[in-house]
Amino acid sequence: MGEQYDEEGMRRVAWAHRKERMRKQKRKQMLFRRLAKVAGAVAAVLVLVLVVKGMMHGEKPVEDKHGTGSAGTSSTSPLATLENLYGEMEQTQKAQEGNGADVQGQDGEIPEDGNPAGTAGVSGRYETSGNTAAPPDGVISAYVIFVDIDGGEILVRREEKTRMNPASMTKILTLLVAAEHIDNLDDTYTITSDIMDYCLLNDCSTAGFERGDTVTIRDLLYGTILPSGAEAALGLANYVSGSQEDFVKLMNERLEEMGLSETTHFTNCVGVYDANHYSTAYDMAVIMEHVLANELCREVMSARTYTTGSTARHPEGIELSNWFIRRIEDKDVGNGKVTCAKTGYVVQAKQCAVSYGEGGSGKRYICVTAGAEGGRFTSVGEHAKIYVKFMK
Repeated sequence: MGEQYDEEGMRRVAWAHRKERMRKQKRKQMLFRRLAKVAGAVAAVLVLVLVVKGMMHGEKPVEDKHGTGSAGTSSTSPLATLENLYGEMEQTQKAQEGNGADVQGQDGEIPEDGNPAGTAGVSGRYETSGNTAAPPDGVISAYVIFVDIDGGEILVRREEKTRMNPASMTKILTLLVAAEHIDNLDDTYTITSDIMDYCLLNDCSTAGFERGDTVTIRDLLYGTILPSGAEAALGLANYVSGSQEDFVKLMNERLEEMGLSETTHFTNCVGVYDANHYSTAYDMAVIMEHVLANELCREVMSARTYTTGSTARHPEGIELSNWFIRRIEDKDVGNGKVTCAKTGYVVQAKQCAVSYGEGGSGKRYICVTAGAEGGRFTSVGEHAKIYVKFMK
């Protein structure tokens, strides 16, 4: 037991050091960008100072290429302008540090590795058009969006930007963040009593792991998505960050990188209801597109079934199923196929789901529905109705 705790402690320390290195690197990158902006601003102010100085000595104003005078007319002195610039930077820096936020680039700025973080092949921007329609008859979900990924077009919509609770759809971001921080899928984690107590207290669905079970990280990934296992999601969070709280910080940082932090915020990695745990159908579609861009995540999301390694109670392993995928296979979805999905349900959110389909023409689609009354597989039928009518 002592060796186990030593290993867990060393793992937590290693992750803490890694996270700190990432934060320092981001701060350095942002500082460099800000210094570059300040240098440009200083150069502009110096030019303005020289122009004003020349005018004060009776010299002819410098003309720009359009022939207009460039002498400034503002009552603010160049020195005051420069002081204000530095003051704004200092206030921004203090505000970010005071909020405990990492200093990061914005608007898709390119990090040192030459690629926007996690955005390769992802647009994450969808617009309405003359083709945008209301959901077909029989789709009762309060929140709906169906997008043509490649065209960036919203084909079906209903309250797609209205705040709602995403329930266990949350776990697709849990999967993505975990996948981006895991190096060894064959490493193991032991399910703790605290994890199982959390699941029991919050009436969470589980994959079938029990306290004391030592399972691979690969098993935790599949256990998080296929049966929507809360203990698997919490195991990933603890493995990656040492606690659910620290892992959720990574989730919200990832949302900020996606440009969704103003409309989506998570307080847990499971999908347990909380007034401050919210998203929109539109944002869930964006998150899903990022998930699909990750090869490991796509592999997990598209699995119909998966059998875990041996556990004490299940020596032959636990067979997991993605029942959305298995059920929609029996539905008419038109000339195409639905290959990835994640459902969700809490009383406050009702039935919800996010799915991905590919049409016969090769077009790619994401569908999100939420807020539907009905049985466990209501979302399957609703997604099928949308796919069969709009997928090409």
